[in-house]
Amino acid sequence: MRRMCGWLMTAALAGSVLGGLVGCKPSDAGKQTTAEGHAAPATSAPLDPATLGTVSGTIHLSGKAPAPVKIDMSMDPVCSITGGDNFAEQYVVHDGKLANVYVYIKSGPAAAMSATAPIPAPVVMDQVGCKYVPHVIALMRGGSVEFRSSDGTMHNIHTMPTTGDQPIDISQGPKGAPQVKQFNRPEEMMPVRCNNHPWMNAFINVSATPFFAVTDADGHFSINGLPAGTYTLAAVHEKMGEQTTTVTVEPKGTAKADFSFSVK
Repeated sequence: MRRMCGWLMTAALAGSVLGGLVGCKPSDAGKQTTAEGHAAPATSAPLDPATLGTVSGTIHLSGKAPAPVKIDMSMDPVCSITGGDNFAEQYVVHDGKLANVYVYIKSGPAAAMSATAPIPAPVVMDQVGCKYVPHVIALMRGGSVEFRSSDGTMHNIHTMPTTGDQPIDISQGPKGAPQVKQFNRPEEMMPVRCNNHPWMNAFINVSATPFFAVTDADGHFSINGLPAGTYTLAAVHEKMGEQTTTVTVEPKGTAKADFSFSVK
């Protein structure tokens, strides 16, 4: 009887240990995925506001900017009647300063590169006058873009990622319902095209961190909430490529970082 009781106690103990091991598989610990099956950004500790700073600057264009090219939209009567004058947006320059440049943190302190932020409402990209508006947008990975069509003609949204993600290729009828799509892999200047109107183009940028910006009409940008430290800051233009610079951010300070592009 003692032998039987000892055996039962040993079996119960072994079962308890095995049950604990099954419930704590290392491969499952902390594992999170997005709705589309990609790995979600790792969570990080909240940043201390007392240690945070800002980097801001201006993107300049040296030399003469190319003259805007007027687009012939006569292939679609709706576009030609309602779209007005439409010009290519490869170079949008005001007083020598360059709009539509994507600025992001390429490398920096671990606290910044692992930082997370609540996912905001989708970034809107509309189709107005047979052009994408805005021409360049940016969002953090895990965020979404809401594609709208305010035009009275059939449009198409065709993204061309280079990261291995499946491209988006969807059509929208005249003033059709918005389409919301999530983006989970970082990428710079992902082209967006309309298969129906070959002149239509735009660019989506997906940042690995919450720290990014797109220059405004006066070529300015500002990135706030950066942990103190030294960074590699990158600026990307759709035609002139990427430039980088090193900048050091002090707690509660504002570091300046200007870029100068020249037409290739």
